[in-house]
Amino acid sequence: MKQILFLVFVVCFVHMARAQEAKIDSSKYPRIVTFNAQQDHDNMMQQLGVKELRPGPSGNDADANHANTDESLANPCPQLPDLLTTKSGKKVTNDDMWWKQRRPELVEDLEREVYGRLPKKIPAVTWTVKVTDKEFVGWTPVIAKQLIGHVDNSEYPLINVDINMMLVVPTNVKGPVPVLMMFGRPSFPSPAQPSQEDMDKLNTAFKEMMIKSNPDMKAIFERYPAYLPVTRLAGPNFFAPKPEGDPSPTEQLLAAGWGYVTIDTGSIQADNGAGITRGIIGLVNKGQVRKPEDWGALRAWAWGAARGLDYLETDALVDAKKVGIEGVSRYGKAALVTLAFEPRFAVGLIGSSGKGGATLHRRNFGEAVESLTGGEYYWMAGNYIKYGASKASFGSKTGCDLPVDSHDMIALCAPRLTFVSYGIPEKGDAKWLDHQGSYMAAIAGGTVFKLLGVKDLGVSNDYLTEKMPPYNTGLLEGELAWRQHDGGHTDAPNFKYFIPWASKLLKYDKIPTRR
Repeated sequence: MKQILFLVFVVCFVHMARAQEAKIDSSKYPRIVTFNAQQDHDNMMQQLGVKELRPGPSGNDADANHANTDESLANPCPQLPDLLTTKSGKKVTNDDMWWKQRRPELVEDLEREVYGRLPKKIPAVTWTVKVTDKEFVGWTPVIAKQLIGHVDNSEYPLINVDINMMLVVPTNVKGPVPVLMMFGRPSFPSPAQPSQEDMDKLNTAFKEMMIKSNPDMKAIFERYPAYLPVTRLAGPNFFAPKPEGDPSPTEQLLAAGWGYVTIDTGSIQADNGAGITRGIIGLVNKGQVRKPEDWGALRAWAWGAARGLDYLETDALVDAKKVGIEGVSRYGKAALVTLAFEPRFAVGLIGSSGKGGATLHRRNFGEAVESLTGGEYYWMAGNYIKYGASKASFGSKTGCDLPVDSHDMIALCAPRLTFVSYGIPEKGDAKWLDHQGSYMAAIAGGTVFKLLGVKDLGVSNDYLTEKMPPYNTGLLEGELAWRQHDGGHTDAPNFKYFIPWASKLLKYDKIPTRR
């Protein structure tokens, strides 16, 4: 049944898309540049005057060009750019200097050299609640809303961008609730199902439709008169014992009185270089290639998350002052970018983010700058490619030449709640991610949390001497937090620590009632 309905949907969608295309006179607009990833990468190198890049290291220790995992070789340029010294050499001694002088300097450098600038004019997004459904997630009653954010493409209708998002909030809590936005694939958690009476009507109508479409179906249904093509899915069993182990992160959030949002990055910007002339980046550029300072996919995903927050600010079920952002791996990078550049987010859970996320760029351990200037260049600004150049019109550059680093990104999150999460290599959170490099960045970035009157990790800010704590030892007393769990490439084991930490500091203590 699901397959039949899916095929009907696909056919209808294709017809609608073709009808829409037929209405657009494409000759009135610049033609979309269609490059593969290598062609797009080559184009950006040409714009930058880069003739040759150093290859990125291999993640396989058996390869000759394997990534470095020797800590004695990991810090070729150990001194980080000073967070609290302005470009004119003044020491930042108070929050006014931070907000008005130093922070804008860091934002400028990070946008220009690392993540890219937001365009001055980005089309507006109009949100529509497509479906509202009352469901159960585990033992918790919820309201689930499927949301579509249509980006105005009237100036360039050849590219359509519809942001796909799902909001789920518990109904057993009075008043608006905090919400954690997560990068992922939205879906209804447990779709409500028709009553048996309605199910009988559906089956009668479905059989009549099938027989009308194909008279041979009548004989089949007569041979199996009790067969029901449309059947109910298994619903929640309220009498079943709870499964062993931790509930899922979403169940933990709902049980604590939080809601959650899932937002589809692919509906904002494709996760590949070939798609960079499409999605929101392509729409703004009218299908043309990027310039070196233009935004990359990480910044685009963060922009999409901010537009999702625009909607949440209008929904009475959500406490928009207590909205967080979460992601793991590349989405951990995007979560950090979101929290750093979008001040309305109150809290971030940054999971296993590696290079381009919380790990220091200038470290030579595991994933390298060259890994991003090659394969995943489209995550970043075009200018970032310069730091992998071995031959260029400007000579050569490495990560040591960057005027900023990831400790600056962590500092931009201050004084808001920032939880840096990792697993352990033995369980699959690979050395490639450079856990130590992220810990060093958090240590260094903590100086700004202290400057702004909140707590950091609670240790010294000497990032060259502080030792990373053993796994399962959380530093959770301040607005900046660190915890390395004993699991793999996920942040799920840290949710049972993240939720009470965030609830306490956000001063949220509503207890859901059982229904």
